[in-house]
Amino acid sequence: MSTATPALSVLDLVPVRTGQTSSQAITASIALAQRADDLGYQRYWFAEHHNMPAVASTTPPVLIAATAARTRRIRVGSGGVMLPNHSPLVVAEQFAALEALAPGRIDLGIGRAPGSDPVITQLLRQSGTTSDVERFPNHVTDIRSLVSSEGATLRFTSGGTYDVHATPASTSAPEVWLLGSSDYSAQLAAGMGLPYVFANHFSGDGLERALDLYRGQFQPSETLSAPRTFVTANAVVADTDEQARAAALPQARMMARLRGGKPLTALETVEQAAAAEASDGLAAPVFDAMMSRWFVGTGQDVRARLAEFAARHGVDEVMVSPVAGATDAEPMDAAPSRIRTLELLAA
Repeated sequence: MSTATPALSVLDLVPVRTGQTSSQAITASIALAQRADDLGYQRYWFAEHHNMPAVASTTPPVLIAATAARTRRIRVGSGGVMLPNHSPLVVAEQFAALEALAPGRIDLGIGRAPGSDPVITQLLRQSGTTSDVERFPNHVTDIRSLVSSEGATLRFTSGGTYDVHATPASTSAPEVWLLGSSDYSAQLAAGMGLPYVFANHFSGDGLERALDLYRGQFQPSETLSAPRTFVTANAVVADTDEQARAAALPQARMMARLRGGKPLTALETVEQAAAAEASDGLAAPVFDAMMSRWFVGTGQDVRARLAEFAARHGVDEVMVSPVAGATDAEPMDAAPSRIRTLELLAA
């Protein structure tokens, strides 16, 4: 089994730490994307989450536009746009405009999950219908047509037609990826001939089965002749193992709150997390299990583990979510610990 170093990409939720403003968090993430660009990372994706105190990544197209304008070569995209929350035409128009802004550098990752709780989901869909989830495959097909240079054609029951284009005169289209963490998403991507990403950074359960389903059922399309996929992973890399485990604790505590149905807060700093964990032991029941799935350690160790991980799943690219917590001393408008993760991985 080959363990060649895989290409590396980045998934960013734009984390917000205690005392940090949204403006400072976004500034820090754009600086992180610029460093990833300099270091040779393949792509930089923004997630879509809503009404979470520790996440400022609510509108991927806005963040993609700002980041594309401040980077040179790295592909920028969504990981992903939660399609049931949005009109397919609006999504197509947004990403067609992004492709015009940065030709050949835009990825449109599409997901089916809401990205928040039922109340926010209802607010997001006030102008839509409850059938949007069921119509997800049709909406994906619509977007693929709308962003193409040919556009889409509506056919009326009366017999007439109506042509629709996401942008008047496109010369290229964003690359469409399907995201998911279930058998359904893998099979849908395979049937549509789309590239596919399993959300392993959030839910590692079912990864091998999903990839097997995707590859086994793949049907070639006009844009993709063979299965294409990569894997995601949480990563915290520091100069010592002890520093890396300490920097992983704030995110682990946030995940423990999320999975335990506890009130969510902004991310604690490394020092705040250590003090709180000594008092309440919030992450203790799940910390070791998380560390066994996350990639936490020194650069040499994590690089080797990522190479083995990529080889085991037959991919040549890994998208890391750099979840290192900030220390009390770090400036609010920068993310030195997350930058260090990317630097040590790219060494």
